[in-house]
Amino acid sequence: MRYAFSRIITHPLRACAALALVCCAAFVTPAIYAAAALPSSTIDLNIAKFAFAPKEITIALGTKITWTNRDEAPHTVTSNDKSFATSKGLDTDDKFEHTFTSEGDFSYICTVHPFMTGVVHVRKQ
Repeated sequence: MRYAFSRIITHPLRACAALALVCCAAFVTPAIYAAAALPSSTIDLNIAKFAFAPKEITIALGTKITWTNRDEAPHTVTSNDKSFATSKGLDTDDKFEHTFTSEGDFSYICTVHPFMTGVVHVRKQ
């Protein structure tokens, strides 16, 4: 330990440079993570009376949607283009969640009742 300390004393320029580098990293790192953070909001959609409500919605990038089946009949939430995972069969009060991490228009259906359709529009805010 004594050797390491004396070595730092003999090279003050290196010690100052190292200290400056550590300080810069401490201030820059949180800024990098803050810039990459997505908005974290959740929107609840209902499945009721054999319809998705609302049928069409526009959300910000990074938003999570939670679908809740309010019907007595089972339903699914299934992306038409397989852009997000398909829910299992949802019984009454079951929920399915998906966070939208890319922009676009995502249409979906209930595979049990294909006349039930919906669209999620994801936009940068």
